[in-house]
Amino acid sequence: MIRLILGFLIKLTLYFLLVSVLWVVLLKFVPVWITPHMIGRKMEAAREGEKTKIYHQWKNYESISKEAALAVVASEDQAFPTHWGFDFDQMYDALTESRKRTRGASTISQQVAKNVFLWHGRSYIRKALEAYFTVLIEIIWGKERILEVYLNVAETGKMTFGVESAAQRFYGKSAASLTRHEAARIAAVLPNPIRFSIKNPSSYVVGRTTKITRQMRALGGQKYVAGL
Repeated sequence: MIRLILGFLIKLTLYFLLVSVLWVVLLKFVPVWITPHMIGRKMEAAREGEKTKIYHQWKNYESISKEAALAVVASEDQAFPTHWGFDFDQMYDALTESRKRTRGASTISQQVAKNVFLWHGRSYIRKALEAYFTVLIEIIWGKERILEVYLNVAETGKMTFGVESAAQRFYGKSAASLTRHEAARIAAVLPNPIRFSIKNPSSYVVGRTTKITRQMRALGGQKYVAGL
């Protein structure tokens, strides 16, 4: 009996590994049109009797202003070009700092793994799967594809996902035309896009926007994300 159970678990694990790798390989080449997080938002809106329309338009990396790419890196994960999916310095700071942090310790790669492949929530199983998918996308996708997907699936407002939809809804323009300040404003709301607003920014968002623009300059501008 134990041998049968063990054999079943081994087969199940191998099946999961095969399917997950094929899934990641597929999404290296095709746009990510829908994510579990988008589905979750639609379900929440339906339960609350609100509009369930999702604003999401996929754009290739070449069609997005590099100011937007630089802004999210400056805001969310400044070590993105050099780490292998995990920023252990940020993890240590998150564990030891007592002051309020403006962002968590999750890298852009970890956020993509969570948003594209997993459900939102807190559990050791989900965190383990997040780490697994983070390693996979770092190996299979590479940095440019990871950043491209992030710029397309990150939540940027209520029922709004990706910088293209944010640019269209809140600035009336394409993501290709975003200025540095506009890109920084979008990045400023990423920690909590439901609470914070691009269109009607609070004093906190205004201050965070200014801080992000300074960080973008300090990183050396667009060349920081060139050649990922």
